[in-house]
Amino acid sequence: MEIERKWMVTGWPEVLADKLAFEQKMRQGYVSVRPTVRIREEETTCSRSAQKPLQDEFILCFKSKGRLSRKEVEFPIPVEKFREIEDLIGEPLIGKVRRTYELPGGLALEVNHVDAGLPTEFWYAEVEFASEAEARSFVPADYGLGDYLAEDVTDQPGQSMGEYWEKTRLQKMGK
Repeated sequence: MEIERKWMVTGWPEVLADKLAFEQKMRQGYVSVRPTVRIREEETTCSRSAQKPLQDEFILCFKSKGRLSRKEVEFPIPVEKFREIEDLIGEPLIGKVRRTYELPGGLALEVNHVDAGLPTEFWYAEVEFASEAEARSFVPADYGLGDYLAEDVTDQPGQSMGEYWEKTRLQKMGK
């Protein structure tokens, strides 16, 4: 089960610069949006965490519908299978840079810069939780992030990466 809240942001959180755990360059694309069937290439480019070594990973992910919480199944696939699925998708994958910052209590803030340099580029941040109650009770100001995480879009339609894929890859291509 994936339980997470999402905020629109405008850059990297300067207040957490010393809490950076790792950075990844990513590319992801969608075989399907409903339900979500996604591939993602993750290249960890810097890491201060023993749990996240510098390496490339290729992930196949399935997600159910939902906003705050939804079922998620993901597992690594060989690079050859990733390339085959990428070829089947036939659209440019979404580029992202993700920085993951450590928060107190074992939480992590994932900040993503999506499609940098393109007219549709944007930034968002997410925090994953163990329960919906924990997610709902999370107050960004308690972590010094009140101003940074001011625009909560967790429950707003149209804010998923799958929906971004549809708007920027499929509708643009007339599919």
